[in-house]
Amino acid sequence: MSKNRAYFPSLVDRFLTYVKIDTQADEKSETRPSTTKQHDMLDLLVKELQALGLEEVEKTDYSAVMATLLANLPPDFPAPDKIPTVGFIAHVDTYASTPGANVKPTIVENYQGQKIVLNEEKEMVLDPEVDEGLKNLIGNDIIHTDGTTLLGADDKAGVAEIMDAVTELACNPDIHHGEIRVAFTVDEEIGRGADEFDLEHFRAKYSYTMDGSVLGEVEDETFCADSATVKITGYDVHPGYAKDKMVNAIRVASEIVGSMQTDKLPETTENKQGYLHAIEIKGNVGEVEITFLVRDFEESGLKTLEDILEGLCKDAEKKFPGVKVEMSIKEYYRNMKYELDKHPMVMEVARRAMRGLGIEPITRPIRGGTDGSRLTLMGMPTPNIFAGGENFHSVKEYVSIQTMDKARDVILEISKLWAKAAADGEI
Repeated sequence: MSKNRAYFPSLVDRFLTYVKIDTQADEKSETRPSTTKQHDMLDLLVKELQALGLEEVEKTDYSAVMATLLANLPPDFPAPDKIPTVGFIAHVDTYASTPGANVKPTIVENYQGQKIVLNEEKEMVLDPEVDEGLKNLIGNDIIHTDGTTLLGADDKAGVAEIMDAVTELACNPDIHHGEIRVAFTVDEEIGRGADEFDLEHFRAKYSYTMDGSVLGEVEDETFCADSATVKITGYDVHPGYAKDKMVNAIRVASEIVGSMQTDKLPETTENKQGYLHAIEIKGNVGEVEITFLVRDFEESGLKTLEDILEGLCKDAEKKFPGVKVEMSIKEYYRNMKYELDKHPMVMEVARRAMRGLGIEPITRPIRGGTDGSRLTLMGMPTPNIFAGGENFHSVKEYVSIQTMDKARDVILEISKLWAKAAADGEI
């Protein structure tokens, strides 16, 4: 028996509830999830999925919430066993380096191109001359914060869209679809979202992350990503007696960062250009540790950038006798395009869904990564679809309600199209 849609929150109400829950990740933590407060949202999602009557609702031992919406097909459907189980995935955590507590969402209705004041005291505004995405949202309703925290549209917009879509499917028996699995992950922002993700247990043949930005995005190519840690060991001694003895690790760190090629930084690169990005320096005269992000669309490009960084470390050792500079590399994720190209129907269905809704698909490389990057390479093709947020990770983050509505509609359309493709013998 279908449920009454009126009994459940709207997409916007869900989103406003979710963004007020602090789920900021912590890259220094070794627990899973990295912050216990992520359980607050996970536990809420479990209750909401159970209230919808979905099957197999659970929070796994690796802190992913999963659930099943059973297939809904007409009796004469010709090929029910040929419809692949399809998954939709979003992450509950927010960016580790921007405040995520006490989010105060505000809605600007029927936006008309004006500057939006976020915080008068800080003289912080959203200006369409700077934030050009606003120019495409004339007439939309915009949600933003007070400029002291991020909004959390990355990726609570995706969570809300998936929840609203499965609510519609659970309440509307006229929409025919195969089995659908949903998953909400933790710690995506610190590169651990797919850690321990059990593909066999999830059992979706194909999935989609709802973790993109502007209307129409459907992405099948991401960065390859590593991190590099440079540990500098100097020699600290009383500065009054330091002549020919002290080796100041802080000066060495400054030399390394200051010598980075200016055309290989995130602020000077675009499109498919890779970069090195120093994101944290900590330490003292005796020892300093620098953390770098290394990004490129090709593994060979990663190696080139890492060789450049290693060269800077060796040059610093030569310039500062007595210093010891060590570099270590940690692999995060790899470009998912090469695997997705082996499964063209996954992208084809997404594009058909958008075009059927009057949305022109935008396919371009993501200068970042998603859970789908790793899940694809683990064996479950998982491209990324727009969720509507812009200025991710920033206190100027915002989202269009109308774009979120359309993202929800894309989920519904994808669900229908996989069933139709099976009925038409395409798969």
